[in-house]
Amino acid sequence: MAQKPSIPKGTRDFGPAEMAGRNYIFDTIRSVFKTYGYAPIETPSMENLGTLLGKYGEEGDKLLFRILNSGDAFSGISYDDYKVEGTENGYNSKALSLKVCEKGLRYDLTVPFARFVVQHQNEISFPFKRFQIQPVWRADRPQKGRYREFYQCDVDVIGSRSLLNELELVQIVDRVFTLFDVNVCIKINNRKVLTGMAEICGFPDKVVDITVAIDKIDKIGLEAVEAEMKDKGLTDEAVAVIRPVLEMSGSSADKLALMRKLMNGESVSGIVSETGLLGLDELEELFGLVGAAGIRHDVEIDLSLARGLNYYTGAIFEVKAKDFAIGSICGGGRYDNLTGIFGLPDMSGVGISFGADRIYDVLKGLDKFPAEVTSSTRILFANMGHDEIRYLVPVVKSLREAGVSCEIYPDTAKLKKQFDYADKKHIPFISIVGESEAAAGTVNIKNLSSGEQKSFGKDDIASILDFIG
Repeated sequence: MAQKPSIPKGTRDFGPAEMAGRNYIFDTIRSVFKTYGYAPIETPSMENLGTLLGKYGEEGDKLLFRILNSGDAFSGISYDDYKVEGTENGYNSKALSLKVCEKGLRYDLTVPFARFVVQHQNEISFPFKRFQIQPVWRADRPQKGRYREFYQCDVDVIGSRSLLNELELVQIVDRVFTLFDVNVCIKINNRKVLTGMAEICGFPDKVVDITVAIDKIDKIGLEAVEAEMKDKGLTDEAVAVIRPVLEMSGSSADKLALMRKLMNGESVSGIVSETGLLGLDELEELFGLVGAAGIRHDVEIDLSLARGLNYYTGAIFEVKAKDFAIGSICGGGRYDNLTGIFGLPDMSGVGISFGADRIYDVLKGLDKFPAEVTSSTRILFANMGHDEIRYLVPVVKSLREAGVSCEIYPDTAKLKKQFDYADKKHIPFISIVGESEAAAGTVNIKNLSSGEQKSFGKDDIASILDFIG
């Protein structure tokens, strides 16, 4: 007996109904990106490992899918060269993998974008505004809302340090979720503020460790975050300095005022952080711009927001659905040094990424997909026989040329079977044309939802279009 086929954990098949919903998401997001002047690009699914490694932090590097070199990748390998006493398997597996794997599947779209900008810098104009809708891969543990293969919808502008770019990203988020009719909260912070926190607690060299720990607060809670920071070498006194920031509540203005006191040396450490104060200035200016822009959704300053990726240097964003329990559905931030890694310094960029898979789960869970998205076919023409089909073919042709998705049931079958087909495919209209209609030169169309039925002249395409919407 043949083994039942399967797919890797953390990946999914998408049938016609799911694809209709996903394409609705992609098309909506793409249309908003275009209205703000962003142009599409695509990059390869695989990148050289040298492009990917070291850009996402130690934990990110562990989640990279590596591609084994073609042919006999292990030919000529001397395993003795990679032996390391005391390790789990007795080998330096990281060094060995670099020897047999030169490429990897992309982890996100931002690092490949930075590589693209450097490689094509003489072909593009700055500031360069691009969007990209493609899949990414992470060797993560699959769970609800977390997949190993998923789509990101990224929008970035590079070559400008203006906070107007950050404002524009907030406006894009606001517009997208207004179109989706999903109530969201847009959280903002600044990485310089987090750097300032590391300085005032006396551990400026631990900013990455602190940021990575804080980024997990929604998943593991405050106590576990504090325990992780202590495991990374922070003292009880240092953690006590950070704790009030993580517990902070009240309005965004109150949070800014309290944080400004801390950065001015009014914490237990008495250290003044110029970096943190600069970050607060940028955060306050951005928050003021957002207030003047008439954003429909809630925008709040969240000083515990960290974003775990190492390359962020300024403003950071995260978006969460308010009426559906799931992780962040959108996130991003400012990066000042990413292209410098590839040989093009002083090229600051900022971007945000929409998680299409989580947005799909939110729209489905809240029943927010428009009715027309559930079916790609608008009207089904029943098959009543050879002569009736010959009569209908020109009508169907005219409707398709008018942009209406139509089907003719391919076989002469009982009407119940044809109605069941329409029901299963969520086709909203059906046309049943028999001998009498053909003789009269008419077409009957029935709305399967309301039960309303009308008869039209076979050439009266305008009236048919008006009836079926």
